[in-house]
Amino acid sequence: MPSVYIYIYTPQARPDPALTAGPGRQNPFVTIPNQEPQPSISSSMEARGRRRIKDEENSNAKKRNTRPRQAAKEPSTERDPQGQGEDLYTSPLPLPDIEDFSPDDARRIRASLLDWYDAHRRDLPWRRTKTSSRGTVNRSETESKVEAESAYAVWVSEVMLQQTRVSTVISYYNRWMDKWPTIHHLAAASQEEVNEMWAGLGYYRRARFLLEGAKSIVQGGMFPQTAAELLKVQGIGDYTAGAIASIAFNEAVPVVDGNVVRVISRLKAITANPKKSATVKGIWKLASLLVDPLRPGDFNQAMMELGATLCSTMNPQCCACPISDNCVAFSLSKSEESIEVTDYPTKVAKAKQRHDFAAVCVVQLTEETGEESLNRCSNKDMLLLVKRPNEGLLAGLWEFPSVLMDERVDIDSRRRSVDKFLRKLFHIKIWENCEVVLREDVGECKHVFSHIRLHMRIELLILKLKGGLNQFYESNQFSSSWKCVDAKSIRTMGLTSGVRKVYNMVEDFKRKKLQCPSGDPRKKHKCFLHDAVSNLVPSQLWKILDNGVLLSFFFPLKESRLVLDLVLLASNLALVASASAMATSSLAFCAS
Repeated sequence: MPSVYIYIYTPQARPDPALTAGPGRQNPFVTIPNQEPQPSISSSMEARGRRRIKDEENSNAKKRNTRPRQAAKEPSTERDPQGQGEDLYTSPLPLPDIEDFSPDDARRIRASLLDWYDAHRRDLPWRRTKTSSRGTVNRSETESKVEAESAYAVWVSEVMLQQTRVSTVISYYNRWMDKWPTIHHLAAASQEEVNEMWAGLGYYRRARFLLEGAKSIVQGGMFPQTAAELLKVQGIGDYTAGAIASIAFNEAVPVVDGNVVRVISRLKAITANPKKSATVKGIWKLASLLVDPLRPGDFNQAMMELGATLCSTMNPQCCACPISDNCVAFSLSKSEESIEVTDYPTKVAKAKQRHDFAAVCVVQLTEETGEESLNRCSNKDMLLLVKRPNEGLLAGLWEFPSVLMDERVDIDSRRRSVDKFLRKLFHIKIWENCEVVLREDVGECKHVFSHIRLHMRIELLILKLKGGLNQFYESNQFSSSWKCVDAKSIRTMGLTSGVRKVYNMVEDFKRKKLQCPSGDPRKKHKCFLHDAVSNLVPSQLWKILDNGVLLSFFFPLKESRLVLDLVLLASNLALVASASAMATSSLAFCAS
């Protein structure tokens, strides 16, 4: 496949080498040299591009708005079906040329930023290491073990911090390090143990890569000490390699995450799409020019700290920023009314989320009948869990039996699909080798992933097996793809937040069922009234008497009418309040 070279032109400006895409995979730690135009772009095409830009400059000189343009979604083409192409020669506002940081600018930024960081750095548990202190690191043999332990701590923290808030990570990090204080402890763990410890952080692939990488490093016998060597470890990318190498081993390499992209985009007022590979490479190059050669780890942490605190996405505190004097975006915002610091980096439209629908069946195996099977305190009953495939979304994690389905499928078809799944995996044949104690829809629960919005339609299925649980275990050979757990165990398991939502929803449903036994109509009406009114009216304004009468005090008439309509429609309750009581909004009604 022929290489394609893209050059961005502005009037009276040279092509930007920082945003030039050359052939092959560029190492982000290596400064990208200036590249001459390649023969693949003809001189006539370059001339046409310059003439077109010059014509636009002349015709729109008085009308041009200096506000940075937003990154719109480009139309799809045959060569670029995902809409990632960009016609640089016909852009209404050419992207500005981005110059490198001069040596003097780099020195000023380093000094100001490190002074600020020394005074304002947050006290975070993963920063309490010898290699993160001021000054160079003495790599003697006696300190090699300390460096490796520090590198492991940095690695764990940086992986956890990806796509996750610092406040959330702190407790997870502390629990992790208590359980696996060294890389050797982690390498001896199982994937299931790691998943349980990671439960709730999301992006579970990170946990799998941590374990695989730890096993690989322990087998190799030595923790890699350079970014280039770290990149060879499974699951370690440019960002993580740069963080470990600079913080733990004092290698002068950059680190670029979302915070650093925002800081550099504002320092240079970069309007290019920050998601484009050429822009990313350019920012890596600029970051490599800024790294302090004596304190690379502290400098990289200072850049990320600045982006996370003062140089935030929506409310930057530019007046308190230590490097605002070097910030082009801040300077432009003061001289141009149409420009704001928050215009940088350019906003990019998020990809549209996909909507998936699943039937989720919480299967409870019991030896009881009736209300006893609903008792959530019973540890005799068992719940079925299924392990997801080892590849794809939530790989290798436990969930309740579920089946993907169409959005418009009816309840009968949904249940048939679930029955087929249970028969295939567990040899459970409804009404043949088991009795259905209870089967009811619980409701719908939504869970949002980065690219998927999952709609889970949940049902509770309580089964009494013929022959009991012991026979069920004997007839089903051990399988690593499913397991039975009791209620006590499942409450302490490391489940994903989506599975936890389903479990809590089912437990709440069972609790309400216990409060509303079917054999007592008065209690059933009382339970219904409680559920109907609690969603509409503050609890201090109403109460339900033991005889099932609902009393409401000082409701606005409109809200009282709404409550009455809901209750009457759903349970055929008769209104017994008098006209005078209605007028004063003191209502009383009971079951007929």
